Amino acid sequence: MTNELIWASALAVAIVITAAGVNRFAPSARSRLRVLAILYVLYLIALGTAHALRYTGQGAWSDRVFILAEVLRAFTLVGTAGMFVFRLFFASLHISVPTIVSDLLVGVGYIIATVGVFWDHGLDPVGAVATGAAVSAVLAISLQSTLGNILGGVALQLDGSIHEGDWIQLENGKQGRIRAVRWRHTLIETRDWSTLVVPNQVLLQNSFTILGWRDGAPAPQRMWVYFNVDFRFAPTHVIDVVTNALHDSPIENVAPDPKPSVVCMDFSRDGKDSVALYAARYWIIDIAPDDPTNSRVRGRIYTALKRAGIPLAVPAIANLVQVNDREREHSHAAREYDTRMIALRKIQLFASMTEDELRVIAEGLSTVTYVKGETITHQGKVAHYLYVLTKGSVEIHKRKDGDITAESRVIAKLDAPELFGEMGLMMGTPRGADVVALGDVECYRVDKPTFERVLLARPEIAKELADKLAKRRSSNEAIEKLTPEQRERHHRSEAERIFIGIKDFFGL
Repeated sequence: MTNELIWASALAVAIVITAAGVNRFAPSARSRLRVLAILYVLYLIALGTAHALRYTGQGAWSDRVFILAEVLRAFTLVGTAGMFVFRLFFASLHISVPTIVSDLLVGVGYIIATVGVFWDHGLDPVGAVATGAAVSAVLAISLQSTLGNILGGVALQLDGSIHEGDWIQLENGKQGRIRAVRWRHTLIETRDWSTLVVPNQVLLQNSFTILGWRDGAPAPQRMWVYFNVDFRFAPTHVIDVVTNALHDSPIENVAPDPKPSVVCMDFSRDGKDSVALYAARYWIIDIAPDDPTNSRVRGRIYTALKRAGIPLAVPAIANLVQVNDREREHSHAAREYDTRMIALRKIQLFASMTEDELRVIAEGLSTVTYVKGETITHQGKVAHYLYVLTKGSVEIHKRKDGDITAESRVIAKLDAPELFGEMGLMMGTPRGADVVALGDVECYRVDKPTFERVLLARPEIAKELADKLAKRRSSNEAIEKLTPEQRERHHRSEAERIFIGIKDFFGL
């Protein structure tokens, strides 16, 4: 009796320790703890029943039930050891053992434990094995499909064909992520949050594609985004515009290597559309959000083409009716002019300009759009434009010492209406920081020839512009800590430096 209490107590302690470890380090295996608990309870019930039968004088039945209790105790011990080894020990070593393999090994442990218990009590395990073999043969004939699925699951995991977390595509085109390979079937989670239950035998008998794997190692999956441009624009120009936009700044979930590429796929596909078909190819990092990533790439393509003045092609079957009304064109141009003038008047740098000077700038503006994540200006690059932010927000990113390999930090955030890039245009200096769009952004762009017309017509305005630029550059914490006299000297020095830079750059 004492020996049995020791066994029962030791098993209880082992189960509690294993359960604590599973809850702490392998919560996904909690459901298997229920099996251990059931085996342990059955063991206690069988043990109690054996002793009760012995006290009532049923010795023969007590011995039989006691053998059953020992088998259940052995099952509990094997199950606990299997849980500890496969779910805790191997997991701590980052060794992944397929579920079916661990279950098979535990099953073999059950068989060995049963044979050992029988042998210990003088029973002949050979006869039991022979009887079991005959029963197994009958069951194998009647359960061919089920056994095929079981063996298929074992084969899939033993040869490493698929692993939990892999993305696969079935012959019917369905795609999903492997969630579990079980004894009878494999669970595949699709993109629409449904779960496919595929018999293991079906996976073995049919071909399927493992997405995002190459040479046995994870690799980005190549994706395609198609767009049409008509024949007025040379393919080399279209390819350069879109490729530069895709390479210019990172796109969420798009692999930096291999880099995205753009190719011209066809002219006048099927002989119907008078357009050139293009494809942007990129490699996706996480396959799950494929549509949102495609959408971000399309947005980048659209704004790049729009900035370059390349419209997407209209299908040949579309019937467009446009009335060339000169009065309406003048009305539209007048509204656009008013919008530009209103935007310019909101910018403090232009406050001292006359209406005629603002008109010159308004007539030379070009409209550009950007999407979230695009870099509008690059630190260290030659400046060609001054930007008037009319819609959206941008962040100013700066890298230490201009090192392009260094990680940038955010130093400011600008909301429309605002101005940026003015120092590069006024003095011809390289860009001092990156400007990155935080969302959809619209800007007016001013180039050097437009500004030059204003400065050459009234050179003295350069002094006023230099003073305003110096004030903008003096609005930082380090300078604000100076005394009023020190701030004034710094302002005069900075304004003079900028004024000389403007005169030299524009040849005033």
